[in-house]
Amino acid sequence: MTTPQTLRTVFQGDLPKIGIRPTIDGRLGGVRESLEDQTMNLAKRVAALIEENVYYPNGAHVECVIADTCIGGVSEAVACDDLFRKQNVGVSLTVTPCWCYGSETMDMDPLRPKAVFGFNGTERPGAVYLAAALAGHTQKGIPAFGIYGRDVQNAGDANMPADVQAKILDFARCGLAVALMRGKAYLSMGGTSMGIAGSMIDYAFWEKWLGMRVEDIDMSEFAGRMNKGQYDQAEYEEALTWVKQHCPEGDDYNSDAGKRTREQLDREWSDCVKMALIARDLMVGNPKLAEMGLREQAHGHQAIAAGFQGQRQWTDHFPNGDFMEAILNTSFDWNGRRAPYLVATENDALNGATMLFGHLLTGTAQVFADLRTYWSPDAVAAACEGYTLEGAGADGLLHLINSGPAALDGTGQQVDGDGGPTMKPFWEITDDEVSQCLGATTWHPSITEYFPGGGMSTRYRTRGGMPATMTRINLVAGLGPALQIAEGHTVELPGTVHDVLDARTNPTWPTTWFAPTLTGKGAFRSTYDVMNQWGANHCVMTAGHVGHLFITLASILRIPVYMHNVDDDRVFRPSAWNAFGTDDRESADFRACNNFGPLYGRV
Repeated sequence: MTTPQTLRTVFQGDLPKIGIRPTIDGRLGGVRESLEDQTMNLAKRVAALIEENVYYPNGAHVECVIADTCIGGVSEAVACDDLFRKQNVGVSLTVTPCWCYGSETMDMDPLRPKAVFGFNGTERPGAVYLAAALAGHTQKGIPAFGIYGRDVQNAGDANMPADVQAKILDFARCGLAVALMRGKAYLSMGGTSMGIAGSMIDYAFWEKWLGMRVEDIDMSEFAGRMNKGQYDQAEYEEALTWVKQHCPEGDDYNSDAGKRTREQLDREWSDCVKMALIARDLMVGNPKLAEMGLREQAHGHQAIAAGFQGQRQWTDHFPNGDFMEAILNTSFDWNGRRAPYLVATENDALNGATMLFGHLLTGTAQVFADLRTYWSPDAVAAACEGYTLEGAGADGLLHLINSGPAALDGTGQQVDGDGGPTMKPFWEITDDEVSQCLGATTWHPSITEYFPGGGMSTRYRTRGGMPATMTRINLVAGLGPALQIAEGHTVELPGTVHDVLDARTNPTWPTTWFAPTLTGKGAFRSTYDVMNQWGANHCVMTAGHVGHLFITLASILRIPVYMHNVDDDRVFRPSAWNAFGTDDRESADFRACNNFGPLYGRV
């Protein structure tokens, strides 16, 4: 595994680009001429910054398109828009060091996320144009982000302040995430699992807020393809060999009556591998199937996220989806390092959408989990011979655990620049880190009472000290989608303490001990309050403190955020949000999202 793989992903070909719009004072006869080079060079510096630091999900650097000329009036604005449409530009950033004619030069496409960067220099009024342009966007109902440096610079200063760079890159990543979702699909593999509301697929949410379609198949498609051998037979053999070498089988925690024979377990392993191949092919297609005469099946469903119902109509009779989901959600498999295929357990499409957000914003794998339990310090002490929680977990712990589908990246065996645990984009993961993630994971015969059809459950324990962000999208009758965010850290417990607490749930499942960062107010007065005010049984964990990116992305899509612990100075929303209130920004967010409506809701 020496070369990252980009095979079999929908993120290929002509991916959406980021357009740079250099706007200029249109007055010829001395004014415009004096600004042409400065304005175009500013656009080039911004494009270079973005192209160097922002990536597509396949690991390639993002592409920028700069308008052919500076934009001084409506004719050049229209020419730029024509260029952007031909070049598949999905995000636009207007830049200028000077005054321009606001509504004549603005980007009028209502579906293209947009920002305006006004250079803070006093020689020319770039900030004045910024304010005028943003006012025009707000008045016309086309929200835009405003980017304005804190400190005044000289007109010829080519340096870009850190605060400006941060806002440009945050906007670029969030805008690109929106553009990448548009026109793609969520693949619902099965239906509602055990009455879980998140798996009752809401088409309007995917279509109106995300610009995506929902594709549906029945789980019988898996049984049919398995029975008919409709998968790459050579890859199946390669994958099964890899699994035997790199996926060690752990203890069988079943009672004697529930234990399955070795022969049965081997059949389950075989079926689990086939299920992984089939789910991936259903999502993104596989040209090998066309070579086998299965031209229709070879297309896939253009799915950038999916969910598998599993329980109980499938798992009562066939192996569960734990291996399939765990390995697809992971940033590597028998083909080497590659982008994760996002698959939500129990077909929880709302968690699937949340996973999709986290992945597109960071390029990393996402951990799907139950928000299973709050362990108070007193409860831990009572269960573990007086053990005292300390550090980040001093106020108690949230136990993130599910039946085994969490990405293996979640072991925390990948490291950041300081040697701390993290989850990285697949193109940054080393071969040693792949081996360490695999080595930190064991696979256990699933508990038969839960899964009569068998299957293998993943077991690992996330390393402590990882900055992480826990998120969840919920649907509210009469409101629509709303997002929750909790930044915090993973916590490492002594082995004996972990074992006692873990055994209270299920020792065959992967565990992450998470402590949210507390602010002393609202839902973040205590760890208990975070647990008590969480909106559903599931959550997603993303590496890093990236709550601010979720907030920015949500504002573009018009999804309000009703619970977060992100510092105010990191919150970045369109300038129009200020008109809905500057004191209670959470309430203002709700009013703004309601006023403008879902991004694709009025098309």
